[in-house]
Amino acid sequence: MKFLRDHVGHAPVLLCGAGVIIENPEGEILLQRRADNHCWGIAGGSIELGESTEEAAKRELFEETGLIADELELFSVFSGKNQHYIYPNGDEVHVVDIIYRCKKYHGSLRRQEEEVEELRFFPLDAIPENLSPPQRDSIEKYAAMRRK
Repeated sequence: MKFLRDHVGHAPVLLCGAGVIIENPEGEILLQRRADNHCWGIAGGSIELGESTEEAAKRELFEETGLIADELELFSVFSGKNQHYIYPNGDEVHVVDIIYRCKKYHGSLRRQEEEVEELRFFPLDAIPENLSPPQRDSIEKYAAMRRK
């Protein structure tokens, strides 16, 4: 992404991303307060060249949270007008986000200091209001599905 931004600046780009909704045995989901916009979201990020969506999701999960996914299950794909976002630094993206869910994982919870201000598990009925805009739909859809 840095290479692309060096050439296009802040111009709109199509961004393919992958993320993971971690659910603990109590049914809570792991959210991270992002350092860039100070909103809550899931672990995830851009897919690198030659990387599969599953590899990207696992890599981002480990980098941002210290957790290792033992099993991933495709949850949904998000795209369209709700996936348009302008980052605080001015970078504009239209995101196609492939979201996985994970209930089987291991590792020690630790935040990536450059990107994550806080990591916390939330009950589905207590998800924060200030969700990161590109991940709002995925988190709300997941919470609604699990409450049924």
